[in-house]
Amino acid sequence: MKSSAFVLYSRERCPLCDEAKVILEEVRRDLGVQYKEIDIHSDDALLEKFALMIPVIEWKEEIVQFGKVDISALKKLLQK
Repeated sequence: MKSSAFVLYSRERCPLCDEAKVILEEVRRDLGVQYKEIDIHSDDALLEKFALMIPVIEWKEEIVQFGKVDISALKKLLQK
């Protein structure tokens, strides 16, 4: 079953990750869509997969954004 929450792959001391969290909090507040944060340093496979891409946002088990997060694109995704 696919989740109806965003997954944010991030790490500590990552300014883009901090920006992504602010954006996802705004989406949560405005549209009620939750998110779960996973530190890529918690799993070697995640670290290897996402080290150069973070922050990475996943929606329904699909990567929808990475790097600089665009709030309007996230909101448009949710309107589909």
